[in-house]
Amino acid sequence: MFQKPSPVISLSHTEERKDTVHDDVETVVGPSVSVEGDFSSEGNIVVKGSVSGNVKTSKLLTVEKGAKILANVKAGSALISGQVRGGMRVNDRLELTETAQVEGDVSCKILVVAAGALVHGKVMMKGITIEAPKTEKKSFIGRSKEKPLTDLEEEKII
Repeated sequence: MFQKPSPVISLSHTEERKDTVHDDVETVVGPSVSVEGDFSSEGNIVVKGSVSGNVKTSKLLTVEKGAKILANVKAGSALISGQVRGGMRVNDRLELTETAQVEGDVSCKILVVAAGALVHGKVMMKGITIEAPKTEKKSFIGRSKEKPLTDLEEEKII
């Protein structure tokens, strides 16, 4: 009857999620590895080292703490704990942990930003349409050209 509600935990802090991510990884850039050039994968990618080239995956891209990507990124979803210097286009969920540093424009459907994460660039959210408020147009037709709107008439003291 009195149950403690289960806490909401982000993907980056769930041990089960971390194991699942690493079990399904197709490409790993190790901590001592430096890749120069573009690459793409249909599977999950984990970056622990540095990549100087565009990275593309239709699945999950994980950039671990201390890792760097110095180019544009396209991914199905992404979990960033390291540094990305370049544009990011993520189709679904982008999660930035407290150690994430992103320099570049970001486009995603869902954005989760932890306290301490740094983003320098524009953020565009897909799938949400916001209409601009309609402004009322005021007409100044019929106003005398002799008296601009900013002129005040002097008060007459009797």
